Amino acid sequence: MSEPIWNPLQVEERIAGISNRIAKSVTVCSSAYREFMRCDLDYDRAYAHAYMAHDGPAHEKKYAAELATYDERQARDVADVAYRHADRLARALEAELRAMQSIGASIRMQYGVAGRGEGA
Repeated sequence: MSEPIWNPLQVEERIAGISNRIAKSVTVCSSAYREFMRCDLDYDRAYAHAYMAHDGPAHEKKYAAELATYDERQARDVADVAYRHADRLARALEAELRAMQSIGASIRMQYGVAGRGEGA
C-alpha cells in the first residue's frame, strides 16, 4: 500500500480533525473513569457487606464475600477495560497528531525550497 501524497491544506484539515477528536476524548476518558470509580466503590461496598454478613472464620468470610460479589467485580472489570481502551485511544490520537505535525513541517520545508537552484 502506498503512502498518501499530502498537500498543506489536507495536513491542516487532518490536524484540525485529530485535535477535535482529542478534545472529545477527554470527555470520553473522564466518563469511562467515573464509571470505573463508581463500579469500584459498589464492589468495595458489596464486598464489605458480604464479608461482615458471613458467620465463620476470616478465611471463610473472604471467600464467601468473593462469591457474593461476583457481579459487582465483573462490572468493575468491564468498566476498567472501557477506561483503559479510551485512554489508549486518546494516546494514539496524540501520536497521530504528532505524526501529522511532522508531515506538515516536512511539507512546509519542501514548499520553501521549491524552485530554488533552477537555472543557476
